[in-house]
Amino acid sequence: MSETTLPTHSLPAEITVLANRHRAANSTGMQVLHLLGTQADSLLTRLPEAVKTGLEDATSGALQVAFHTAKYSRSKVPDQRGWLNTAFATAMGAVGGAGGLVSSLGELPVTVTVLMRAIQGIAVEHGFDPEDPEIARECLTVFASAGPLEADDSADVAFLSARLALTGSTAQRLIAAIVPRMSVVMGQKLAAQAVPVIGAAAGAAVNFAFTSYYQQMAHVHFGLLALSRETGLPMVTLVGQLRDELNK
Repeated sequence: MSETTLPTHSLPAEITVLANRHRAANSTGMQVLHLLGTQADSLLTRLPEAVKTGLEDATSGALQVAFHTAKYSRSKVPDQRGWLNTAFATAMGAVGGAGGLVSSLGELPVTVTVLMRAIQGIAVEHGFDPEDPEIARECLTVFASAGPLEADDSADVAFLSARLALTGSTAQRLIAAIVPRMSVVMGQKLAAQAVPVIGAAAGAAVNFAFTSYYQQMAHVHFGLLALSRETGLPMVTLVGQLRDELNK
């Protein structure tokens, strides 16, 4: 489309809307940390060494399952409203947290699959087809963001920049690139769910935060992609404008 599709005077307003979504993404996660009385960095120290050692394999496996299951399920189950995705993931978190670390590990691929389906649904909202291999990879890229328990805007914006470097990568290469960072995020989730006594409540709260977060970040990601398509501006320019808005 031509660069005049979207009036230039409205572009700052569009960027502001996406920046507000970006800022809102972390708020629930910070409330969860307050509930647990801890900091994100200290959560990982609560995990047994064996679990920490296997985090990357567990995260990679969860992403593999989510990518293929979500793709297959699109022909069987329609996209759900955001609140339904959040409600289902919250319930799964409660079940996982109730059984401690073992059940939380078992719940991980299910929750990541729900998140993937939610991200795919948001891609559709913005006019993209998740069946397109490139858009399928864009859905994976959303998982490169920092996670809801990290109050770091620069880290969250980094996933948008990562998209520029990873364009053209196969799904498997993209998963391999995302896993090191996402394994830390998933480790925080597992540790929060394994808090003694309040495991079920913590699991529900953590999954609520994660689902809310990744849905907001998907709106930011695909919102920028849609703006790039409508205006002809490159993603690197729009990411820079978003970063400037976040730094105000």
